[in-house]
Amino acid sequence: MVSAEHRGVEGPPFGNLVQPFQIETLGVRGRMVRLGAELDALLAPHTYPAPVAGLLSETLALAAALADGLKFDGTFILQTQSNGPVGLMVADVTSDGALRGYARFDRPRVEEAAAEPGGPVPKLLGVGHMAFTVDQGPDTERYQGITEIVGATMTDCAQNYFYRSEQLETAVSVAADAAATNAPGGTRASAFVIQRLPEQAPGDGRANGEPEADEPWRRAVILMSNLTPGEMLDAALSPSDVLYRLYHREGVRVFQPRALRRGCRCSRDRVSVTLRAFPRSEIEAMKVDGRVVTTCEFCKAKYVFDGADLDALYAS
Repeated sequence: MVSAEHRGVEGPPFGNLVQPFQIETLGVRGRMVRLGAELDALLAPHTYPAPVAGLLSETLALAAALADGLKFDGTFILQTQSNGPVGLMVADVTSDGALRGYARFDRPRVEEAAAEPGGPVPKLLGVGHMAFTVDQGPDTERYQGITEIVGATMTDCAQNYFYRSEQLETAVSVAADAAATNAPGGTRASAFVIQRLPEQAPGDGRANGEPEADEPWRRAVILMSNLTPGEMLDAALSPSDVLYRLYHREGVRVFQPRALRRGCRCSRDRVSVTLRAFPRSEIEAMKVDGRVVTTCEFCKAKYVFDGADLDALYAS
């Protein structure tokens, strides 16, 4: 059976959470992410075509899953930049679970690409790179990993990054309900990640890289491969249900789930600091009907500055 350590309430049927777990017998730890209503609200201010919203939803779920496996105090950022119809995607999550994201896209090109055969990544992203960044503030050094965008899906892209990096062996699966995207209450995304525990990695004093030492990891990956996108996105299955189906014979242990929420960090003060960094003559040239209006790319909040606001801004 699935045992629980500090078991908590999993929340709504689908939830907006990260469910951490560990399988001692296989030397594996992992996380399952579920995004529902909060993801729906995050996408609502935008008018993303379904293929774009689906790809961004997967990226947000993946960012949440990867961030939860790190020890940091700040922001984890997952970004793609490429030459395809979706030229830029950004998904970031703070260490306390605030999630935001946006995609920059060319609508006519997206519509053309959607009709073509093939996977969503080559059709929508094209050629480019994916960056993983941990930002803990201005007085700390940023950690960043960059990899070429390779594969048909976001799962393939993430798997390629971990395969080429020198990090712990990692297996990833990502899914989103693109058909329901932008329909009220219909958006869902999920990510499932397992990692080999450091003490089980080949080459240390215990494993020595021997084939039999790799068998538990191979078994964990094979069992994970039985997980379907339908199960990942099924509101009738809780994360504990999914884990029981996959690993009940191995004795998977689940921990307290952590909540995820939509949360943008924009504010009038932050916009003011940005505007003040430019000469006033340049800001004045941006006026429309006597006002400067800035819009947050993430949440679409608008910040309006009239002449009196600018006087006060530059006087300070």
